[in-house]
Amino acid sequence: MKKRIALFLIIILTIINLAGCGFKATKTETKKTLIREPEWIKNSVIYEVNVRQYTKEGTFKAFREHLPRLKEMGVDVLWFMPIYPISEKNRKGTLGSYYSIKDYKAVNPEFGTLEEFKELVDECHKMGFKVILDWVANHTGWDHLWIKNKDWYLTDSEGNIVNPPGTDWTDVAQLNYKNEEMRKAMIDAMVFWVKEVGVDGYRCDVAGRVPVDFWEKAREELEKIKPVYMLAEDEGNREYLNKAFNSNYNWRLMHLMESIANGRADAFGIRRFAENFDKIYPNGSYPMNFITNHDENSWNGTEFERMKDAVDVMAMLTFTLPGIPLIYSGQEAASNKRLNFFEKDEIDWKNYPKQDFYKNLIRLKKENKALWNGEHGGSIKFIDVKNDNVLAFVRENEGNRVLVFANLSDKSFDLEVPLNEYAGKYTDFNTNDKVKLKKNHLVKFSPWSYTIYVSSK
Repeated sequence: MKKRIALFLIIILTIINLAGCGFKATKTETKKTLIREPEWIKNSVIYEVNVRQYTKEGTFKAFREHLPRLKEMGVDVLWFMPIYPISEKNRKGTLGSYYSIKDYKAVNPEFGTLEEFKELVDECHKMGFKVILDWVANHTGWDHLWIKNKDWYLTDSEGNIVNPPGTDWTDVAQLNYKNEEMRKAMIDAMVFWVKEVGVDGYRCDVAGRVPVDFWEKAREELEKIKPVYMLAEDEGNREYLNKAFNSNYNWRLMHLMESIANGRADAFGIRRFAENFDKIYPNGSYPMNFITNHDENSWNGTEFERMKDAVDVMAMLTFTLPGIPLIYSGQEAASNKRLNFFEKDEIDWKNYPKQDFYKNLIRLKKENKALWNGEHGGSIKFIDVKNDNVLAFVRENEGNRVLVFANLSDKSFDLEVPLNEYAGKYTDFNTNDKVKLKKNHLVKFSPWSYTIYVSSK
């Protein structure tokens, strides 16, 4: 009970804090999004590609060898971290940051050529993948083609161009969104990759630092070419989900999972958070769920460092709670290595020990409409199990039902779960056994374990 009270206070404080970041309890919360969503995103899973670290060569050509494996695993959307030339002035490390860009319409020669990337995109499309690019609209490198246009950048009182305020991002220069010519040039560059190369959308870096009206105008121009999927690296600015973005980051879920894995919170926290999904997200929009990504891996530690023995059950939740799941390069290899951000640091693939694990989670999501993304999936209903270590919930859609029991603790115990109207015939997803669940179902939990039951009418 003490844990529950403490967690409730944390949630209240978080909501108050978010209010200062653009989150407001207004009509925006329940307003239907005005965004056109591409049909292909409805049950998709995103895979983040770190080209530099993916192979020994670190090139587009070398990465192409992995496409059949990724297709077999079942991922749909390949998110490529920035592929553009990296600035040399004020560069961090030997190779620099992908996010310090020298030219928005060119390709990093370390990765290959523009033609080779076009060929990669074409190959992805032929295999059924969609491709989204990482877009960095907040800042450029110090030797970007635009740097001669001083009024395109933020300057200090002495007229000097500055790096993004409040950050240690000394390798980049802050753009000035009061300048209309710069805005037009930025949108023109975004249009280039969709129109000329055929990419299917963007993951937008630090989207919350860029005005929402810019993103809305950019989306409007991109939609003239084809339906695109837009992902914001942002969480608190809900108005960004009305006309600009389909999805944002679910950092709060990830931090809750970390807290639970380290004994600082319990399953009740996820329930309280997830019960508000429908109120928080405009109808049709949804968060991206993840246990790791390039930032978390390089700066805060691998999923195994941060979540320890809870990694598998937390990964399962990213596929079964509302939202679109993300897999980062190396997760299927159970990589327990912090990848260097500014140097060459190849992923150790280890024969892909987690490939089947993620393949099965992807299959679970695709085969069950209850787990599809946004309004294509089912809402979530929690079962009151009177145990703060257990998360038990149901999602239903068009006759399809998915029932999840998860032990979010390092303890073993038996627990009687009151299923009531959810009793009936199911298939155990992990074993494929047919089972009949009683109204009061006894579950035997081992530490950090979970069971998933599926039924369809």
